[in-house]
Amino acid sequence: MELYEVMRSTAAIREFTDDPLPDDVLARILDHARFAPSGGNRQGAHIVLVTDAETRKALARLTEPASRRYAAQNAKGQVPWNPLEPGPTAEELATAEAPAFMLEPVFRAAVLLVVCVDLAAVAATDQDLDRLGIVGGASVYPLVWNILLAARQEGFGGTFTTMAVAEEPAVKELLGIPEEYAVAAVVPLGKPVKQPTKLRRQPVAEFVTWQRFDGEPFEA
Repeated sequence: MELYEVMRSTAAIREFTDDPLPDDVLARILDHARFAPSGGNRQGAHIVLVTDAETRKALARLTEPASRRYAAQNAKGQVPWNPLEPGPTAEELATAEAPAFMLEPVFRAAVLLVVCVDLAAVAATDQDLDRLGIVGGASVYPLVWNILLAARQEGFGGTFTTMAVAEEPAVKELLGIPEEYAVAAVVPLGKPVKQPTKLRRQPVAEFVTWQRFDGEPFEA
């Protein structure tokens, strides 16, 4: 598949067939994905491959609390888990149900990739700002995106999931992840029930401007 076609059709895949993801295909995906950039080229990522049924159940349980918050905030018209608005009340959380589409991929995917990163290898240049830090993600998320692009090229698919990250201490204990590592994402991979074709995204002119944030839109 041509590169631009892969970029335009790598969708968030959450529904999988029962087809396996052969080890040789997974190896090829990871072998190409490893060329993603990272801060200082320190390559601090570590990936745990999970197929064990009991471990999947445990990860699903750890995915549930954050998924309930997602549902509660979504029900009241908020962007779930955004850092600018207060979270749901205890009462709202108590009545919220975790959406099935967030839990089922944990069981249905051929393999789960728990992506971690060594915090000693992260270049977090925004760590002293008075806001949520995001720059450190540049040391690990390009790798995750490369995995999804490579999976698409191979006829497989997956998606970023981060709900389990809210329960990071328990995830680290479950999988034996060292203290100095952070959990960045849980990525289910498998054969899509439906192969994606073309995605919908906002036009370039709606989010690209010249010279300043409020400058003239960039028109191709």
